[in-house]
Amino acid sequence: MIWVAGQTEWAGLNPSLTESPECTKARDGARAKCTRENFSRKKHQKAKTRGGFNAKMFSTFVANAHKGMVMPMTEATEYIAKVAADLERRDPNQPEFQEAVHNFLGTITPVFEKHPEYIKANVLARITEPERVIQFQVPWQDDAGKLQINRGFRVQFNSAIGPYKGGLRFHPSVNLSIIKFLGFEQIFKNSLTGLPIGGGKGGSDFTSKGKSDAEIMRFCQSFMIELQKHIGLDLDVPAGDIGVGGREIGYLYGMYKRLRGSERGILTGKGLSYGGSLARTEATGYGLLYYTNAMLKENGQEIAGKRAVVSGAGNVATYAIQKAEELGVKVLTASDSNGYVYDENGIDVAVLKDVKEVRRARLTEYAKAVPTAEYHEGSVWDADIKYDLALPCATQNEINADQAAKFKAAGVIAIAEGANMPSTPDAIASYKENGILYGPAKAANAGGVAVSALEMSQNSRRLSDSFTTVDGELKEIMENLFANSVAAAKEYGVAGDYLAGSNIAGFTKVADAMTAQGW
Repeated sequence: MIWVAGQTEWAGLNPSLTESPECTKARDGARAKCTRENFSRKKHQKAKTRGGFNAKMFSTFVANAHKGMVMPMTEATEYIAKVAADLERRDPNQPEFQEAVHNFLGTITPVFEKHPEYIKANVLARITEPERVIQFQVPWQDDAGKLQINRGFRVQFNSAIGPYKGGLRFHPSVNLSIIKFLGFEQIFKNSLTGLPIGGGKGGSDFTSKGKSDAEIMRFCQSFMIELQKHIGLDLDVPAGDIGVGGREIGYLYGMYKRLRGSERGILTGKGLSYGGSLARTEATGYGLLYYTNAMLKENGQEIAGKRAVVSGAGNVATYAIQKAEELGVKVLTASDSNGYVYDENGIDVAVLKDVKEVRRARLTEYAKAVPTAEYHEGSVWDADIKYDLALPCATQNEINADQAAKFKAAGVIAIAEGANMPSTPDAIASYKENGILYGPAKAANAGGVAVSALEMSQNSRRLSDSFTTVDGELKEIMENLFANSVAAAKEYGVAGDYLAGSNIAGFTKVADAMTAQGW
């Protein structure tokens, strides 16, 4: 079976293309589920869309990874296609999870060509299936005395290189598909840091918006009553994510301590007064800029003097803006779920922190406080702005193909992802077609989990490192992470593809650990 890279269909999956007898045999066999007829024809544009991640999208990823090559349908490509078909059959209503896995699958063919032992050990099928999935109810009482019920999740995805590690997300959009996608990405993100931590993720469909502190506390306490049964210092160490900041971590840790005793390393992202690490709050945003700087340097560019568009106004976005400005970047925007602010003079981080962290207000308040700022409703990625760097720090699938297609005309030379999977598959394809440097989330936003692991280490030593020490270690981790991704891409024949390099570098470490342990 022959597949021509750059086309959007597998020859064996497209009846309009000429098939060899081998193609027909394969299509009639185990991979029949992969046919176009068996996949949803609807484009998966937004995270909340329900339906399968289709074969065309999968083959597009492979095309991008191996553009211009003519590839035989080998044992490796047959194996990857079968895993893709099995995922569609088993998880047809988990689009976010399927998108994350197919994104990954489209870049790793060279690994399986070089390491047929991974096929024999069925590593790919095993690494795409969580080791454990926990779902539970979270009952809590609101201020009116009424009993409310939310769903809680913890997906313990892979522990080959260390205890499960990954944040807790509290947001109305949370469901099993989203938690599985985040947990799957976390496996490779954690592996890339070089630290001994496996991949996991958790959360709830609860939102703190419109809730009193007392209601948030009661919810967190109820959530931990169940979660504490499934976590441990050498088993699973959660942290924060969207909707889970210092306040929530404090309530969660307080309940854990009442139930199980003081184990400071059981949660990361804690307050400094009870075992937290300096630089943890800043870590994801700072790490994003350390990664972006390394990517630009690799391509002969200097970060100083660049103009950037940042989406989001939460923890990641705020500290990405702060570090960017320290490095000489002018950041023009910040955004929230309703709209964005644009300031040609650059975002004032102090005002942004006051609005979002102190007053917990909307960005309209920022525009009122800063005379040069303009507030606009809608997506920041639809704004007509000239800039060099795109730093999405809001949420998954926030940039679609149409928005990505505008980047080249806007002058964008690089995108680095601070949010988890903020670009749709077609958006990623657009970056590559237009020669835009692309730093994927699993690499570019690994700074948060890296410092979480450093916090675990400090808790074990019962010592606290200085901000300078932690920040220096973070910078070194992010630069090494990028260098390892570059090296992996070169080794496997996809030089310059940082998505493929990140996937390969993260995967091979975990795969080697799995096979060594006899999984």
